[in-house]
Amino acid sequence: MDILVADDDRTARFLLRSTLIELGHSVTEATNGCEAWEAWKREQHQPVISDWIMPGVDGLELCRRIRAEEEPGFVYIILITARAGKANYLDAMDSGVDDFLGKPFERDRLLARVRVAMRILDLHQRLRLANSDLERRVEERTA
Repeated sequence: MDILVADDDRTARFLLRSTLIELGHSVTEATNGCEAWEAWKREQHQPVISDWIMPGVDGLELCRRIRAEEEPGFVYIILITARAGKANYLDAMDSGVDDFLGKPFERDRLLARVRVAMRILDLHQRLRLANSDLERRVEERTA
């Protein structure tokens, strides 16, 4: 799976990329929120891992833009940030973030969260296919 990673810190992007490649994923990198938004519009990556504080479009605004799109289906968004505390966590969740990871992130925690994202995305895909199949059967019976 191709994962979009948005972070203005080169070292953080390197660490994220290496960890994700180790899991067998490909990575599309963006150095800021504007680049991430453009990359997402081209490919509609699932999942997205974004830093909160970036020049231009920050991680919360990136999340809001993705959630405002009508056609993307479900996108799992992990926000990585040095901002700690309950208020920041709640702001992130209110913006549509699915998971929140503190910086500096621990490799094992990132791996666990990406595995959770993959399970949820897989389940969502299965439900979508089952729903399509059910709709097709209903149409066949009523035709």
